[in-house]
Amino acid sequence: FYSIVTDVAVGVKRGSDELLSGSVLNSPNSNMSSMVVTANGNDNKKFKGDDKMDGAPSRVLHIRKLPGEVTETEVIALGLPFGKVTNILMLKGKNQAFLELATEEAAITMVNYYSAVTPHLRNQPIYIQYSNHKELKTDNTLNQRAQAVLQAVTAVQATNAPISGTTVSESAVTPAQSPVLRIIIDNMYYPVTLDVLHQIFSKFGAVLKIITFTKNNQFQALLQYGDPVNAQQAKLALDGQNIYNACCTLRIDFSKLVNLNVKYNNDKSRDYTRPDLPSGDGQPALDPAIAAAFAKETSLLAVPGALSPLAIPNAAAAAAAAAAGRVGMPGVSAGSNTVLLVSNLNEEMVTPQSLFTLFGVYGDVQRVKILYNKKDSALIQMADGNQSQLAMSHLNGQKMYGKIIRVTLSKHQTVQLPREGLDDQGLTKDFGNSPLHRFKKPGSKNFQNIFPPSATLHLSNIPPSVAEEDLRTLFANTGGTVKAFKFFQRDHKMALLQMSTVEEAIQALIDLHNYNLGESHHLRVSFSKSTI
Repeated sequence: FYSIVTDVAVGVKRGSDELLSGSVLNSPNSNMSSMVVTANGNDNKKFKGDDKMDGAPSRVLHIRKLPGEVTETEVIALGLPFGKVTNILMLKGKNQAFLELATEEAAITMVNYYSAVTPHLRNQPIYIQYSNHKELKTDNTLNQRAQAVLQAVTAVQATNAPISGTTVSESAVTPAQSPVLRIIIDNMYYPVTLDVLHQIFSKFGAVLKIITFTKNNQFQALLQYGDPVNAQQAKLALDGQNIYNACCTLRIDFSKLVNLNVKYNNDKSRDYTRPDLPSGDGQPALDPAIAAAFAKETSLLAVPGALSPLAIPNAAAAAAAAAAGRVGMPGVSAGSNTVLLVSNLNEEMVTPQSLFTLFGVYGDVQRVKILYNKKDSALIQMADGNQSQLAMSHLNGQKMYGKIIRVTLSKHQTVQLPREGLDDQGLTKDFGNSPLHRFKKPGSKNFQNIFPPSATLHLSNIPPSVAEEDLRTLFANTGGTVKAFKFFQRDHKMALLQMSTVEEAIQALIDLHNYNLGESHHLRVSFSKSTI
């Protein structure tokens, strides 16, 4: 039904870019622009705009500055994550729209969300505010297309029923092959969980099963709907969208599989039709046959331009979006800039090894050079541009050895090693062959456990003979205070340990990552998203 809603305009204040990108939107078969719209019995002059920004809350929202070609579907999609959309009125000539939600609460949530995250449609910022109108009274004969779209979207959202044949036949969309989608997540600067995927994709129909896994160093998922129509809707609406601000881009294709065989319900796989399945204690949830079939599937299409995030209206997602918002570097291609310039270092304390350990949390550090003539600055070469972006976004502004460090991209392409026989006082070190690289192994779990610096540390590889008291003492000796400690219930090789500040945790990680605990166990330390 997407192509029946073409040359129409809309307006809003937040970032849900190009909700339906692609050629399917450009069909010329809409004569919407000639439509006269009435509301409250008057012509559309009545709707010339609710110009005051902070009106009293209303379930009708006024959206301004819409790009010219925006469709009803795109405007409706802005509201869908927050609740049921009950009416829409597009003002073509004015690049504005009115969107009515079922409840005032939903409208308030939407306005609050979009005041924190500027909404975009088709790469253009839009503005959303409460309307002076308390409800939309539209003339349904003149507003037919909008109503058809609304009904179609509502049908999919409410009952997951296939859209009525007339609507589908008008759409310039190929028939859906499979109810199973293959999802790859690019630029995964922030963890995406099975539950986040379920929340996003459930907007388009009942999700029956999800399997997640890492392949070729990329987080991927297979997701099965009850009906291929739902899979088609989700693919059209979500392909190319960002889950969080400036990162975690969805690449969606139909899978050749038509049914998923899920063996375990855990954080990697879920069958929502069978809550009785065992958790499998972390065994791989991907059936070998599925893995083989998956390997044959071709790679996804070329990456379109960066889009803005999907609305996920809950506190956790908002926090994630805020954290991820530190990542986006407009105009910097991930492939270049592997070298970082770090300044305002504590020159009495800093060493190439300490920088290797801290920056190694976010990528595989190849070389470190502390500048001979300016020892409070260093160049750090990462394995690729994504890793340097990641390290910069998470470590710029953090405290290391008592000083707030600044991390920026360097203009240097590589870090030069000193010439043979030249002593540079150990200021330059090559870590290219270090066994301590966290991300060298393709498909390593470490790719999914990258978190901002936090007071809580995740410890692993703890030998059986080491007790809580030993670890508390060890970490207290780094100069901080241990506030809490907890072994993992099922696995005493792992634990969470909380220092009193993020700075103390950074110090402890630098000092104790790879610390030899005996029995040939070297302690692994990383930042955790959990608290104790």
